Amino acid sequence: MIKKMLLAAAALVVGAGLVASPSAYGAQNTAPARSAATAPAALRAAPQLVCTVNDNGVNFRGGPGTNYPVLGTVNRGQNINARGQEGSWLMGDLWGGPTGVWIHVAYLNC
Repeated sequence: MIKKMLLAAAALVVGAGLVASPSAYGAQNTAPARSAATAPAALRAAPQLVCTVNDNGVNFRGGPGTNYPVLGTVNRGQNINARGQEGSWLMGDLWGGPTGVWIHVAYLNC
């Protein structure tokens, strides 16, 4: 479910022309690039999936698994902007805190 929501958000960004041009990857760019300033207001910022921590003392880690180091803990009500998922682990940016952290989906309401 989270992957589908992230893919839908990415599709909106791609449809708005807000991603790197194909020429950045060695392909020819056949369409004019569209900057964020010329995109419709509703598409200027990519939609984000916001999840909320559902328990106290939840570890956030440096990678998607218990074999990665614990970087800290968060409590119920903490929000995180989801940026990706690997298996049962979601990666995102904690509101008012570290970015690129991983939390198991069992501890999140998305």
